[in-house]
Amino acid sequence: MSKEEIENLVQKTIEEMGLEHCADNKIGNWYFRGISGGEKKRLRIGLEILTQPQIMLLDEPTTGLDSASAFFVVCTLKNIAHNGRIVVCSIHQPSGYLFDLFDDLYLLSGGEAVYFGDAKSAVKFFADAGFPCPTKTNPTDHFLRCVNSDFDNVSTSSFLRSNKTSITEESGSTSLTNMTTQDMKEILIHQYNNSEYATLTRHNIQQINSKEVIVLSNKSKSSWWKQLYTLTDRSFVNMRRDVGYYWLRMVFYLGVAVCTGTIYYNIKTSYLDIIARAKCQAFVYGFMICLSNGGLPSFIEEIKVYNSERIKNHYGAAVVMISNFISSFPFLLVTAISTGTIIYEMVKLHPGFSHYFYFVLNLFCCLSVIETLMMLVASLVPNVLMGIGIGTGLIVFMMMASEIFRPMSDIPKFFWRYPMSYISFASWALQGVYKNDMIGIEFDPLVAGYPKLKD
Repeated sequence: MSKEEIENLVQKTIEEMGLEHCADNKIGNWYFRGISGGEKKRLRIGLEILTQPQIMLLDEPTTGLDSASAFFVVCTLKNIAHNGRIVVCSIHQPSGYLFDLFDDLYLLSGGEAVYFGDAKSAVKFFADAGFPCPTKTNPTDHFLRCVNSDFDNVSTSSFLRSNKTSITEESGSTSLTNMTTQDMKEILIHQYNNSEYATLTRHNIQQINSKEVIVLSNKSKSSWWKQLYTLTDRSFVNMRRDVGYYWLRMVFYLGVAVCTGTIYYNIKTSYLDIIARAKCQAFVYGFMICLSNGGLPSFIEEIKVYNSERIKNHYGAAVVMISNFISSFPFLLVTAISTGTIIYEMVKLHPGFSHYFYFVLNLFCCLSVIETLMMLVASLVPNVLMGIGIGTGLIVFMMMASEIFRPMSDIPKFFWRYPMSYISFASWALQGVYKNDMIGIEFDPLVAGYPKLKD
C-alpha cells in the first residue's frame, strides 16, 4: 500500500470507531491520563481493523466500562459487522440495551451448546422449554440463571433456604428455585438438539466443510527493513514522550555524577589516592548499573505490546531487540557523555583525550548491556514487582563477581572466578576502567624516599 492509501485507511478507521474528537490526543500512561477507557477499547478494536481482517474475535470488550461506554463499543462492533465482517465476542453479563444489539446468541454450559440462533428468538426458546423469562427481568440474567451451576451453590446457603418462599413469591416463578441447574441444562440441551436452530446449524457446518480450504500465509506482509524502520521510529517516539523511560533516569544519573565529582573532587597521585580512584570508579559503575532498574516498568509495557503483535505475526523478536537498541542509542550515548564528562573533569582522572574517550565508551557499553539484560528480564516476568526483584538480584550477582569487593586474585576460584568473573560484564568493565586510569600514572610511595609507583 502507498503512504496515501495507508493514511486514508487510518482516517477511515478513526471515523468508523468514532474517535475523531480525540484523534490528536495522547493515549496516556502512568502519569498522564490521556483518553478514556471506552476510547481505549475502541482504539484497540481500530488497530485490529487496520489489518482488514474478515473475522474478529473479542474477549469481553465491555469489561471495566460504564454503561454508556459499553453501549458505544457494542454499537461500533455492530456497525463493523454490518460492513461485511464477522464479529464474535464473549461478553460478561450484558445489559438489556446491549443484548438488543446482538444479531446472534451462542450459549455454552460445560462445553455443550444450550442455544445458538437469533438473539431475539432466545426468549421464546427458553419459554418453549418451560423456563419463561420473568417480567421486568433482563433476559441475559435469566439465561445465566438457567445454565450457570454457580447459582446452585448460592441457593443451598442457609439464608436462601430460610427465605425460599419469599424469594419464590418475588420472582414469580417456582421452576427456577425448585430445579437444579443440571436439570435445567439437560432440558435445554435436549430442546436445542431437537430444534430447528440445531438443524440449521448442522446444515451450515456441512456446507462449510464441503468447500475447499484456503491456507493463509502466517508471514508478515512487510519486509524486514520496513519492520525495523517502523519499530525503531515508534520506540524512539515512545522513549522521547515517556518521562519514566530515560528522562527521569538521566536526571538521577547526572545527580550521581555531580555527587561523585564533589566527593572525589580533584584526586591527586598520592598512595592513598590509588584506593580513592578505584572506589570512585566502582561507585560510579555500581550506581549506574543499579539505576537501570528504573526502566523496567516501561520495558514491561513495551513487551506487552510486542506479545500482542507477535501473536498476529507482525514481526519477530530479533527485529524488536535491534530496533530497541537503535532507538535507545542516542539516550544512552547522551547519558554516558554527560555523566562521564562531569565525573572525569571534576575528579581529574587520567589526563588525555584517549583515556577520556575510553572512559565514556566503556560506560556507554556497560549501560547498553544492562539495558538489554533488563529488557530480557521484562520479557520473562509477569509484573513490575517481580521484574524489579529479579533484575536487582541479577545486577548484584554480576557485581559480586567483579573487583568491587575483592581483587580478582583474592576471589575464590570455584564458581566466582571461574566462570562468573568471565561472564560478568561488570568485571570486564571495571578491569578496563582501572587499567585505563592507573596505567601510565606515577603514584607517590607509601614511605617518602622510595621510588614512585608505576605500571
